Amino acid sequence: MSQAYGAPKQAWWKEPTKDHWYAYIAAWLGWTLDAFDFTIFLFLLVPISKYFGVGLTGVTWVVTLTFLMRFVGAFASGWLADKVGRRAPLMISILWYSICNLLAGFSPSFVVLLVIRTILGIGMGAEWPAGAALAMESWPARSRGLMSGVLQGSWGLGYALAALAYGQLYPIFETWGAGYGWRGMLILGVLPALACVWIRAYVKEPEVWQENQKNKVEANSAGKVPLLAIFGRGQLWNTLTACLWMIANFWVYYSIWALPSTYLQHDLKWTPAQVQTPLLWGNILVFISATVIGGVSDKIGRRWALMIPCAIAIPLTMIYLTTTDAMIFNAGFLMQALVVGGKDTLNPAWLSERFPTEVRATASGFVYHLGAVAGAFVAPMLTYYAVDRGMGFAYPMMISTMISLVVLVFAVYLGPETKGKQLSGELELVQKEQLT
Repeated sequence: MSQAYGAPKQAWWKEPTKDHWYAYIAAWLGWTLDAFDFTIFLFLLVPISKYFGVGLTGVTWVVTLTFLMRFVGAFASGWLADKVGRRAPLMISILWYSICNLLAGFSPSFVVLLVIRTILGIGMGAEWPAGAALAMESWPARSRGLMSGVLQGSWGLGYALAALAYGQLYPIFETWGAGYGWRGMLILGVLPALACVWIRAYVKEPEVWQENQKNKVEANSAGKVPLLAIFGRGQLWNTLTACLWMIANFWVYYSIWALPSTYLQHDLKWTPAQVQTPLLWGNILVFISATVIGGVSDKIGRRWALMIPCAIAIPLTMIYLTTTDAMIFNAGFLMQALVVGGKDTLNPAWLSERFPTEVRATASGFVYHLGAVAGAFVAPMLTYYAVDRGMGFAYPMMISTMISLVVLVFAVYLGPETKGKQLSGELELVQKEQLT
């Protein structure tokens, strides 16, 4: 029965079913724990450098190689998620990066650590396309932007957990002996594997994906839609602008977040407890920012909800990177986190809305992790200028952040507006002759 005229709308959180909530929580867990496993390494660059006697620039290449392998994992997981469903790739990815982090904690040499963390990147990249498709396909259009913000913003929660663990547990592990600090932090990364038990027991495939699979069978078109279809007529501009958006997006993120702990430890000589403060609270503000921007995007549209805070953030960068005063740094960094921390909020929703169901996970994973490949070079490049060229971290981080924010605003402006789009199981990319 249709709702009576003038009657209040149903509360947005009552629209999803229990299965929709289970699917969303599964994606949320995978992403938040993925963030913890990856970002914990960012706090350990300096101690690992000292322990193995490797230069800081050399250690940052571990981060780069991890990112490069994300692209491999994302492509494989996206393809598998479009073929067999979203659940299995999600569980495999969580197990993968959890076990790799455990093994990395026992590395006997820097080369072994580099190899294991590189392999970890496959599982890290595999999580996002399966998890994002699972969450967004299972969620009503009315509040998809808001919940996209909660999902993507939870990377900040994972980062905050890593900051908290570093500030509280690292000093304890260090009292056990040389090298126990960074090893203990990495070994903690095996805990996310427990999430797979819950996913296996409670999560179902989205109805949209199941309907699309049924339509493929009826049209005898299963397996006939390649990734290259997103570069075909009618999709090319959408794909190219999405790629530019993600490249700029990752460059901004890692210009802000990849090296502040290294900067504070190396240049300003802050203690673990001091480093914890801005990164813990900054990432909590990232979650708040992402949730707010996601909700706003359901009102004013995807594009303007991203463009406005990104434009405001450009001058804010100078506040915390032109000072060595702890109070000013913390205030400026937290302000930046609140304003632009939520810029990733629409990665799941906007990418899911931009691509058809046949290739949603594959295409989203490809575009998202093409950006990750670009972001992979931020840490070593900035570290080279900071350490090898003697510039310090502040100036390279500031210039990189401001320029990439300008590009991000431009890329978002070029993209399509998809607010309120209904996701369906209809075949959109299958050629007409295949349907006859």
